[in-house]
Amino acid sequence: MAAPTPPEFRIRHSDDYRENYANSIQVRASVWDFCLLFGMLKGQTENLVDVENFQGVYLSPQQAKALFKILEQNVVNYEQAFGEIKLDPRMTPGAPIN
Repeated sequence: MAAPTPPEFRIRHSDDYRENYANSIQVRASVWDFCLLFGMLKGQTENLVDVENFQGVYLSPQQAKALFKILEQNVVNYEQAFGEIKLDPRMTPGAPIN
């Protein structure tokens, strides 16, 4: 039996499409979905981290896992091309990442 022909992809931008830079992403999870909250770090002091969220995106658990796999592979490819991505050594497991 021959393998099915893959479908043609057509990707378009909606009328309200926009691109933004985010240096803060928070993740909320429930039984039904994941919510990614994208924001900008507006200021930081010893006692306050000020983040302004501008977009929330909900994903099914399946799409969240697919996104994880895609990001993981892209990070591996990036590090192979440009070297290891260093994270702040003060980060502790379970602490918010801004």
